[in-house]
Amino acid sequence: MTSTSTSPLARVVRGSGPGLLLAHGGTGSIEGNYGPILDGLAERRRVVGPDYPGSGRTPRANGPLDLDTLADQLVATAVEEGLETFAIAGYSLGGPVALRAATRHPERVTALVLTATFAHPSARMRLLVEDWLRLLRSGDQEAAARWTTLVAAGAPYLDRMTPEELATLIAYARDSVPPGAVDQVELVDRVDVREDLGRIRVPTLVISTALDTMATPYHHRQVADGIPGARFAELASGHLPFAEAPGEWLGLIRAFLDAQA
Repeated sequence: MTSTSTSPLARVVRGSGPGLLLAHGGTGSIEGNYGPILDGLAERRRVVGPDYPGSGRTPRANGPLDLDTLADQLVATAVEEGLETFAIAGYSLGGPVALRAATRHPERVTALVLTATFAHPSARMRLLVEDWLRLLRSGDQEAAARWTTLVAAGAPYLDRMTPEELATLIAYARDSVPPGAVDQVELVDRVDVREDLGRIRVPTLVISTALDTMATPYHHRQVADGIPGARFAELASGHLPFAEAPGEWLGLIRAFLDAQA
């Protein structure tokens, strides 16, 4: 697919050099999911980070999110910011978005880095998503925040916290839920990019968050095993590498992308 439509997505743009397009996770944002490593990524690259509908400064969509449309919008955002070709780093739901972008726009995508991601929710993950949606729809923001914190963060990260630090984390989880959270988690439930995996023809790194109980290492390995020649690296983190191990996460991404230059 060679045509690129106009993108309605608000975006963060930083740095100069080879292109890097970012795809964030469900209920997240570019600043929320990549904020701690944005400066490090932008030291060597022109980084474009679009916020999905209902996140950041992007208005909520009028209907259900569609994976093809979202992938096309991300690519269009990068092109609008002057990137003809680019690598894509996808986190969590951003992984399937990146994979679909690579199969729909192979002439533009040069490499993939997929972190804490999945190709299709397992039976266990579907149970988790159903609970997540129930809590988000309930209006009980405190309960939703406590559940998200418990499930998303790695046990060692939480175990080391003081009660005050834990309360701060829960408050952040409560206050940072975007207007499009339900739309994005519903898309998580519908994702199926298993057929895309074998069509990837660019260098790919799958970073497995080894302590992840949301998108478990089972999912990470499934993605890596399905992509021809994909590399696999483990990170001692739960589902929140930007909070739990930002320096190590940044190091893995930069080392891989630098090797592709």
